[in-house]
Amino acid sequence: MGKYFSAFLTRLTVFLEFFISIMLAVGIILLCARLAGSLIHIPDLDVYPNYDDLLAACFELIIGVELIRMMCYHTPDTVFEVLLFAIARQIIIDHTSALSSLIGVAAIAVLFATRKYLFFGYDMLEKNIFRGSSRVRVVNKVMGCHLPCTSDSDTLESAFCAKAEAEDITPREDACVYFEDAGLRITKMRDGKIKRIEVIHAIH
Repeated sequence: MGKYFSAFLTRLTVFLEFFISIMLAVGIILLCARLAGSLIHIPDLDVYPNYDDLLAACFELIIGVELIRMMCYHTPDTVFEVLLFAIARQIIIDHTSALSSLIGVAAIAVLFATRKYLFFGYDMLEKNIFRGSSRVRVVNKVMGCHLPCTSDSDTLESAFCAKAEAEDITPREDACVYFEDAGLRITKMRDGKIKRIEVIHAIH
């Protein structure tokens, strides 16, 4: 009973994140339209939006876009982007003391150092499920990965089976093989044929 309730909560959180992302996207689109319509007032510094207002609004909209990406992808890289823009906004917009700006610059440096030395390739992933008959060449273009491809007719199924045979792995559901920057996982088989394969691309 517990596992079914846990699965329900997982699906519910995914739906809520998706719903919130849609609302945020709609809000950002409306705010962009409002901002675009008010650009005629920029020459008048006493009327919204003057330059400072425009800069602050643009930063806030960019942070909103990065929040949508963070809710969609759930990777350390998207969290990094949100924090980077938030700190940059604090430094550029608020015009606080030199000490505060120095702390902000140091925080950005720490973020970049963390990304370079503490992020691992498979911490940052793009995942998609394809048909086993999908062409490797097409998947490489879509996912930006480098799965081995000797001819245009190579499929994900043939790539998986070749690697599995070389490593003595029996093709079955949830079986995985790994390449330089990507992994393949069987998600569905029928009558001994691979129907669906999940491509897991590590973003470096």
